[in-house]
Amino acid sequence: MSSSPLSARAVAAEVLRQFDPKHAYAGPILNRLLNRTDEKQRATDLVFGTIRNLRAIDAVITECSGRRIERISKTLLAVIRVGVYELVYSPASPPYSIVNEAVNAAKHVGGRKQVSFVNAILRGVTRHIVERCVPLSQAPARRTLIQDAENGCVFDVDLLPDPEGERAGYLSMSFSLPQWLVENWLDAFGPQRTREICLGSNRRPGVYLRVNPLKTTSAQLLERFADAGIWAEPVPGEMLKVVGPQSVAQLPGFAEGWFTVQDLSASNAVRLLDPQPGWKILDLCAAPGTKTMQLAEMTRDTAQIVATDIDAKRLTKLHENVARLGLQSVTVVPHVELDRAAPGPFDAILLDVPCSNTGVLARRIEVRFRITPSSLDELTKTQRGLLEKAATLLKPGGRICYSTCSVQKAENGDLVRAFLEGSRKFELTAEELVLPSAIDFGCDGAYAAILTRC
Repeated sequence: MSSSPLSARAVAAEVLRQFDPKHAYAGPILNRLLNRTDEKQRATDLVFGTIRNLRAIDAVITECSGRRIERISKTLLAVIRVGVYELVYSPASPPYSIVNEAVNAAKHVGGRKQVSFVNAILRGVTRHIVERCVPLSQAPARRTLIQDAENGCVFDVDLLPDPEGERAGYLSMSFSLPQWLVENWLDAFGPQRTREICLGSNRRPGVYLRVNPLKTTSAQLLERFADAGIWAEPVPGEMLKVVGPQSVAQLPGFAEGWFTVQDLSASNAVRLLDPQPGWKILDLCAAPGTKTMQLAEMTRDTAQIVATDIDAKRLTKLHENVARLGLQSVTVVPHVELDRAAPGPFDAILLDVPCSNTGVLARRIEVRFRITPSSLDELTKTQRGLLEKAATLLKPGGRICYSTCSVQKAENGDLVRAFLEGSRKFELTAEELVLPSAIDFGCDGAYAAILTRC
């Protein structure tokens, strides 16, 4: 006899109980537990939303209960965090149902004292909330947790530092981001753009599809989605945004290779490179192959594309994606065999280097707990080494597209210019930085530069 499905809140609490921000990833834990609920999308939203806002949530718990986070058992803390997340960031959910379900969850993991404890904390948080959704223009900054670009949840106590006197601390706490990282952004981009980066880094990211022009068009794919009752809308760059929760692998056209999932900003690098039919192209850090497939699409599958990656396991996924799209112009080569199997020189090299991921914090939620100044320094050394290697494999007149999903100057413009200062054989012919945004369609952050060999 099968057990009854769990609620989305119960699954989310169990994921958070098992989740270690500095050493584990929430996604695999969630995937193992999703089959225990009929509310898969809601459970996913609760998990990722709670983790994105964890520092602010813990500040609420501490301020409203007077209890330090470290003194609460991990099991009960997970239940409480999910409840606080909903109270603060999901104003459409009734407070009584949030509190009642948290209390019921506590019954399954503890005795009467634990139930009373969870009930007391969440009801205490509720009492301190003045208004669950207020326009930010009408809300006191220190008492308001930001929900999106327009609205926030207002408390009757100060939760945040002074936004004027402690701007970095205020943004760091508001958006649950490392303070040193916010300080870096303030120095590089100024207050307004830094706030926009923070909002973009904490948004619920949308699902965007890059249509494969070798097999279909945006109009045809939209029509097929409509026939299946799936709502999508066109966005710039011959891409579509899927509206509503969907399993991408179950979408019409996925198995036939009609589209690839890719964020709007991530698609810019290959467009900036402008690969041409007949070119010999190397994708040096290719797995899982999203940009490799874009190279093939833009060259009408008539270029000679060599794709490799130092991570041999991820090359398996690249093979699968190339096969799904039915591409003939891509040859996947293990990194250790590159020099022998696919010697240069190349007309173009796509160098999508490993990076800090500070442009994709909304999707890679664990990064905010793990990135440090020292890890950033190590990454820039790796990136510089890869760029120098790519430079040796390029034809005269050829192009390197150096790209990251970072917004750090150290990984982007500063690194490129330091490379150019050390090499008179290259010139910067194009450069583009997109910052994370929660406005309009919303997008991740990304950087791309074209270096042309003289």
